[in-house]
Amino acid sequence: MEPYLCPSCKTNRSRFNIIEQVPKSVKMDPKSGEVITEYEDNQLDAFHVSYKGPSRKIQCGTCGLVEEERSFVKFAEHNQLS
Repeated sequence: MEPYLCPSCKTNRSRFNIIEQVPKSVKMDPKSGEVITEYEDNQLDAFHVSYKGPSRKIQCGTCGLVEEERSFVKFAEHNQLS
């Protein structure tokens, strides 16, 4: 892991929530919202795009901002402690 710094409150370097994202591909009934089919990654149909987002997001434990991990890492890189 690398150091983080919150790009919103600009002070928090130590309190964060790491959110592990586990996508689930499903087909839902448009009227009821009931899940009709759950897909495995290699079983998606032609009209279903697989998830390509980040595997984790970070939430600042001080102000609550939720962003991709790289935002916190890059902000820490540009504002290093002496």
